[in-house]
Amino acid sequence: MGIVSLKTELRQSLKLTPQLMQSMEVLQFNSQELLEYLNKATEENPILEQEDSPSLRSAYEELRQKASWIDGGVYGGSFAHEESSYPERGAADRETESLAAFLVDQLDRQHLPRPLLALTRYMANLVDEDGYLLQEDLDSLSDLKIPQALIDQGLQTIQQLEPAGVGARTLSECLVLQLSRREDVSPAVLEIASRFLPELGRKHYGPISKELGISVAEIQEAEAIIASLEPHPGQAFQSSEPTVYVRPDLFVLEEDGVWKVILNEYYLPRVSISGYYTRLLKESDEAETREYLRHKMQQAKWLMNSLERRGSTLRRCAEAVLDAQRPFFSGESTVLSPMSLSSLAETLELHPSTISRATHGKYLQCKQGIFPLRYFFSRSIGDQGPSQQAVKQKLLYLVKNEDPHRPLSDQKICKLLEESGIQLARRTVAKYRLELGIGSSTVRKQASVK
Repeated sequence: MGIVSLKTELRQSLKLTPQLMQSMEVLQFNSQELLEYLNKATEENPILEQEDSPSLRSAYEELRQKASWIDGGVYGGSFAHEESSYPERGAADRETESLAAFLVDQLDRQHLPRPLLALTRYMANLVDEDGYLLQEDLDSLSDLKIPQALIDQGLQTIQQLEPAGVGARTLSECLVLQLSRREDVSPAVLEIASRFLPELGRKHYGPISKELGISVAEIQEAEAIIASLEPHPGQAFQSSEPTVYVRPDLFVLEEDGVWKVILNEYYLPRVSISGYYTRLLKESDEAETREYLRHKMQQAKWLMNSLERRGSTLRRCAEAVLDAQRPFFSGESTVLSPMSLSSLAETLELHPSTISRATHGKYLQCKQGIFPLRYFFSRSIGDQGPSQQAVKQKLLYLVKNEDPHRPLSDQKICKLLEESGIQLARRTVAKYRLELGIGSSTVRKQASVK
């Protein structure tokens, strides 16, 4: 006879309600995606109405008078309440044709363990339009207390999907991922793609030949192979529509001596709940009609709450950025202060994943120009050191002012930075130099002789 035993086990699980899922989705939308989403929502839900608001244009023009650097041409004839701005009926659903949807479909077919599937589905939505994963997004996963081993496994899984090269963090990694799927690719080609792209781009074959011990002819053969690769694997999923200009989600400007953040909601329709259907819900004698309208009313209220939460979260993030980077916005400095997604999350008492979604794909316009909101996040070097952006600017300054006949080596740059109070390893200097598109000292010396 078998033994029956009972045991108590405590488990913690996260259940995403439809309301929470909608709120997370709306939070991540950029301005254009949100406009399309609202147009679609009002078409599908009779409870929702889009109100014509002629005051939007006058309010926007008033703002432009205060800040002349705001471009009015992008908005001309494109206000959401105008009929011409609605998407064509019967047009292809861009969401189902997106790179993220294509990646998720592949993941769902692989029978992955649940934790890995959940993580990779999330990572698929972080891949940008070129097919790359930003290091900041991967860092935010660590901030979520996800084990590094699982993150590495998730990254490897994403990078094994189609199109080849997707999920890369750098151009070099993207090209190497594509080369690794080809047969009969020599180690020299992989080395050149991994380490010598700046030199190859300038056709400075000498340093490559000396380092790898191969002939110029072999380098040129490798160059032809690398040139056949796709540096933007995600571009195939971009629709061949007319160019869409970046529409800032936020403005930062000074008004009467006070710096403020303004949400760019001038282009959005004013969504409200229909009074007619509200009365019908109360007065209808048909149970089926009341149930249908009750369901649509619930969806409408969820959307209204999600929009309010998106605006509030986005504004709070931008105001925190303004506080941290005030010298930049005021024009006193071009250097950013150290700031990370996790530190902002701690400041605002929000979850890091909320900050990641709120800042993903958003743009901010100030008098210096239009910037991705994530441009203002730059990790510090060490515990109390300057931001990575500040260090890169210093590196650019040193290279720009070096003796062209005796360019600075990476080791010499290390020493000069150390004299400025910046402690960096030589390999880190080399990494930053490559990210800035600056060749080695040998390449720069050869370039200066010409």
